[in-house]
Amino acid sequence: MSEQIYKQRADLTQLIESHTGKDGSHPTAIPSLFFSRFSNVTGPNYGVYKPSLCIIVQGKKEVLLAQERYVYGPADYLVASVNLPITGIVTEASSENPYLALKLEFTPNQILEVLQDSQLAVNQKEHAKRGMYVSQIEIALLDAVTRLSHLLNNPNDIPVLAPLITKEIIYRVLQGQHGFTLGQIALEGSSTYQIGGVVDHIMNNYDQSFRIEDLAEIANMSVSSLHRHFKEVTAMSPIQFQKQLRLQEARRLLLSESTDATEAAFRVGYESPSQFSREYSRLFGLPPKEDINRLKGKYA
Repeated sequence: MSEQIYKQRADLTQLIESHTGKDGSHPTAIPSLFFSRFSNVTGPNYGVYKPSLCIIVQGKKEVLLAQERYVYGPADYLVASVNLPITGIVTEASSENPYLALKLEFTPNQILEVLQDSQLAVNQKEHAKRGMYVSQIEIALLDAVTRLSHLLNNPNDIPVLAPLITKEIIYRVLQGQHGFTLGQIALEGSSTYQIGGVVDHIMNNYDQSFRIEDLAEIANMSVSSLHRHFKEVTAMSPIQFQKQLRLQEARRLLLSESTDATEAAFRVGYESPSQFSREYSRLFGLPPKEDINRLKGKYA
């Protein structure tokens, strides 16, 4: 590791500690920037990654996308180019050296703006690629991320400088080894862009049943092409994708509201409580009631 990267990481470590102070995920005064701190390894945490850049400055993490495992630490960065339901596990953390990380979210429009303003070439006809990847961190990218984070110490600078530095960060990611994967999500006509539209539709209507033919029409693809490209981007079928979203939302409802498993099942779109219970147990390891009791005991 170069001395420059080491210094920037030490700088970010101090900055994230000063703006978090306690374990958990923390929004910042920059709306798209989030900090995380954990002083212990964590069991599986379920959620949806929006299009984003994730950088760890201390510790290590595994992210599971369907059956695929992405392991990364301070030498790497992780990018999600579309909304993806994931499982996250912090595998390296201690009270002396807590896990410290940041996430910067961005939109396809921001990516498109960078592509239009730069000479970066992204092949619209390139086959769809997985919407998540890990790449090796570079000095220029880490420098831009450090400067963005330092704006938190000068809040008056955020409205003017944060959009400019975010643009620079996206540019650096697009320049990276797998940057074309991110670029494709912004290019109308690319298969990744078309699948992104289907992903958004399922995200916004996860509690509704759908016909695969209707999703193919949204993507302007044949049914077989939709299945192939959707799996290439998300590592799962549209039905599996919807199921992950439904079960994650049901778990959130059970944890945060006074609702039972049957009501939660109906609210997220299940017609059969027994099917809901089976699929919930398969994903989370326990039936709904036992799982929620365990979680509430853990957080008490």
